[in-house]
Amino acid sequence: MDAPTPLPPRLADWFAARGWRLHDHQAAMLARAGAPALLLVAPTGGGKTLAGFLPSLVELAADPRPRLHTLYVSPLKALTADIGRNLRAPVDEMGLPLRIEDRTGDTSQTARRRQRADPPHILLTTPESLALLLSYDDAPRMFAGLRRVVVDEIHALAESKRGDQLMLALARLERLAPGLRRVGLSATVEDPPALARFLARHPDACAVLQADPGPAPDIAMLDTTPPPWAGGGARHAIPAILEQIRAHRTTLVFHNTRAQAELFFHALWMANEDALPIAIHHGSLARDQRARVEAAMTAGKLRAVVCTGTLDLGIDWGDVDLVIQVGAPRNVKRLVQRIGRANHRYNAPSKALLVPANRFEVVECHAALAAVREGTLDGDPRGPGPRDVLCQHILATAAAGPFDADALFAEVTTAGPYATLPRAAFDACLDFVATGGYALRAYDRWQRLMQVGGRWQLRDPRAARTIRMNLGTIIDTETLPVRLKSSRGGAPLGEVEEAFATTLTPGDTFLIGGHVVRYESLREMVVEVTRQPGRDPRVAVFNGSKFATSTVLAQRILAMLQAPAWPDLPAHTADWLALQHKVSRLPAPDRLLVETFPHEGRHHLCVFGFAGRNGQQTLGLLLTKRMEEMGLAPLGFVATDYATLIWGLEAVADPAPLFDPDRLRDGLDQWLQGNAVMKRTFRAAAIVAGLIDRTTPGKRKSPRQATFSSDILYDTLRKYDPDHLLLDITREEAMRGLVDFGRIEEMLARVRGRIDHMALGRVSPLSAPLFLEPGRIPVHGAGRERLVEAAAERLMAEAGLS
Repeated sequence: MDAPTPLPPRLADWFAARGWRLHDHQAAMLARAGAPALLLVAPTGGGKTLAGFLPSLVELAADPRPRLHTLYVSPLKALTADIGRNLRAPVDEMGLPLRIEDRTGDTSQTARRRQRADPPHILLTTPESLALLLSYDDAPRMFAGLRRVVVDEIHALAESKRGDQLMLALARLERLAPGLRRVGLSATVEDPPALARFLARHPDACAVLQADPGPAPDIAMLDTTPPPWAGGGARHAIPAILEQIRAHRTTLVFHNTRAQAELFFHALWMANEDALPIAIHHGSLARDQRARVEAAMTAGKLRAVVCTGTLDLGIDWGDVDLVIQVGAPRNVKRLVQRIGRANHRYNAPSKALLVPANRFEVVECHAALAAVREGTLDGDPRGPGPRDVLCQHILATAAAGPFDADALFAEVTTAGPYATLPRAAFDACLDFVATGGYALRAYDRWQRLMQVGGRWQLRDPRAARTIRMNLGTIIDTETLPVRLKSSRGGAPLGEVEEAFATTLTPGDTFLIGGHVVRYESLREMVVEVTRQPGRDPRVAVFNGSKFATSTVLAQRILAMLQAPAWPDLPAHTADWLALQHKVSRLPAPDRLLVETFPHEGRHHLCVFGFAGRNGQQTLGLLLTKRMEEMGLAPLGFVATDYATLIWGLEAVADPAPLFDPDRLRDGLDQWLQGNAVMKRTFRAAAIVAGLIDRTTPGKRKSPRQATFSSDILYDTLRKYDPDHLLLDITREEAMRGLVDFGRIEEMLARVRGRIDHMALGRVSPLSAPLFLEPGRIPVHGAGRERLVEAAAERLMAEAGLS
């Protein structure tokens, strides 16, 4: 046990004046302040951010001389600003002569230049802004005195390429400031040792400090009328939710997608007869509107906010005393994070209610409740660091000045995600960055690096500006701004997907920011609208996150279904499952339930794979392709997180041949070759790796222009250089991203060929809701041709021509 470290008088007096004392984990952070790396796992409201800063404040209180001492990195600009406000107050109250400043995309150019020349004691930033700072030739001077880096909400960063980018930046900082100490902070970690390895400077160990988790959350299902069989809107629960809002000070109502949030907010507002002050907050809204909602929350002026993942993380917006999750959470870790938004205090239990949107989500919500109560979190193991991010890092390194390849490789492999990177893989990335690769090396625009005296440098120093303008791993979605129509340019309302905007005709209405608006025109890539209160809207299909049910949660649901009875489930759901057990079977963890039955003149096949929405959708594509090859004439399919329903003209007598793993993988490879999924994935990888510039000095490409450029490059590389690095990266990304074939392989490994084929005479209770699901995908093959021919014959006979 480390000896406790006493607080300096200024800090001790400040704590004493408030009647506070250090929590055990805060004292432990002080005692181990000299450790190379520490990961603190502490519940929301447990003062983990203060714990991360305490060693810095102690050191700066003793030695406040001007230099950059501590770097704070968070995934959100808003979180950075919030932490800045919360940190400046005690620093000012203690009378510490410290400068604390933000450095994000919102920071003015004047402030950015000043920060590089005269950095503050504590700089609060994001991964993208840090990468930009490190791309300048004066980075060694700016970071020479850096002593500590605090990474907040590290679990959120570790789940995306932003985390890989950050770890490469920390490897660079370690070289510029030897002895740098790293601190990671998180409230929700399913595998602390794995996250510690991610944060650690390889091969140094990262210690894990686990705080007392505090009181268990007060979490339950909201008692409502029986939910519908399908859909995600949860309109049935609005009266009960309004009753809860009235009974609490501030309620956050979380949804899994922006479109669902908009629909729900509109319905909630129409039912809000008491005129309670409620608002909506999500990432497609205009920045000013989000800022107004945040300010109103902080001031305690709102009774409820309908929101999405934008309020998941550790921002303390105000006196939130209830969280409501509408729709199944899909992920236990995300649910725990959202629950922590309520009662943002260490000694008070967070209060949350779950509202299933449909009948099957009742089962998932109960499984999630059990997981939370047991403290079981989910999360997929991290793979090796992505190579497109490494390519971008090499370009940024060159922008900062000449570098030695051996030294850079040694530096990169000190980053946790790249600790096992083979030298050959590094050299392939370096060759791509330098020349564009075999098929592109003849083009000057991709000849970016050259060797001089054994060191690599930019061929044209002016390219550094373009490289800096394109740093980052967040890929723009194809969205268009929405503005109120005005002769001078009306107020911005937010954004909608370009694909949605192109379907609109003047007079169409849709929801944005909780308001019904009427589409007027598309002018200079801006969607112009007028307000249309009281109209039934079309719904904007925002590109908000569409979560898939995690493997851990799917396994829990399968285990629940095997119970002899379901006393904890509502009667309507328990009766539904009992009827399924009587008519067919219930899905089991180690077996695959496949039902076949006729319905409305078509033969149907339903596969209960529990592989997540992307996996089940990919399974539908692969199975219908296989059925087409077998002459079974499939016509279409629809998928949910749990099952895939396929319909066609011929019955499937034995489904086992459809699930041959080798044939499924071969079918996937063939399908991917010319599919739009690959082109979308290639575009994202090409932008991150620096092959395609999103922005050049004085000009920014639209997503459509970038897509057009990437499509040409993709087709060229497939034809002339099929082993190109970026095509290899694209295949890897597609397999674990939009396609999620790994979940299908996990399902096949779990069942090991054990298939329960139930040949039924009618629709089963468990498959019935799939007939109500939106998003049906047609299959254009022999079956559809047979239908067209049959229809033509009937028409000709009717006309007396046959």
